[in-house]
Amino acid sequence: MNENSFLSIEKLVEFGMSLAVARQMVKSMNQTITGMHIPGAMNPMQSTTPQFYYAIIDNTQSGPYSEQELSRLILDKKVHKETYIWKPGMSKWDVAENIPEVLKLVILSPPPFNNNSL
Repeated sequence: MNENSFLSIEKLVEFGMSLAVARQMVKSMNQTITGMHIPGAMNPMQSTTPQFYYAIIDNTQSGPYSEQELSRLILDKKVHKETYIWKPGMSKWDVAENIPEVLKLVILSPPPFNNNSL
């Protein structure tokens, strides 16, 4: 076997290994980008199915509520950052301020308006 054919095989193996590493890097980057949330954006980069929430209101479990219904409860001051919330996928109930997508709704609700603030 001559030396040139050995170097050619070595180069092909090196190329194949480089290609495998590159594919793995692309896969990792795609997974990272898919799960990425952009600060200030109202939605994650990946599409999500509609989420439903349950809340403890007046010491009673209620729901399910869509995000829009939960926003209405926040505006009506029935849900606030200390309200216990649960959604599918959570292992236990937690307060709204510990659930980023619910806290976002609480923070984005306008403060109460009164004529004295003018």
